[in-house]
Amino acid sequence: QVQLVESGGGTVTTGGSLTLSCAASGGAFSGGAMGWFRQAPGKEREFVAVVWRRGGNTYYAEFAKGRFTITRDNAKNSIYLQMNTLKPEDTAVYYCAAGLGLILSSLRNGGAYPYWGQGTQVTVSS
Repeated sequence: QVQLVESGGGTVTTGGSLTLSCAASGGAFSGGAMGWFRQAPGKEREFVAVVWRRGGNTYYAEFAKGRFTITRDNAKNSIYLQMNTLKPEDTAVYYCAAGLGLILSSLRNGGAYPYWGQGTQVTVSS
């Protein structure tokens, strides 16, 4: 059973930066994709970014382009989300997700990912 553990959340002021980490364990997980989703209070979960473990191609939500960077370290079974120029509207619980056998058209769909972390809170104060 794959387990995902996020870390790195916290509180920053507008314009600040944070880096989230997600470490996978408990399974033979050499392929597939890992990504980040977020959920703000009273809102639906939304896609943030994803990276293919093989090849390293990345995909971002429009709001994340130019501000967020997703990277991977396959040797550590980990991914990271560098978030810059944070805004109050980025405040949310950020979740790490992983899956095997994903296809390109499903990468932005949280329902396609069978493995999820517990989430880490990111709060951006104005």
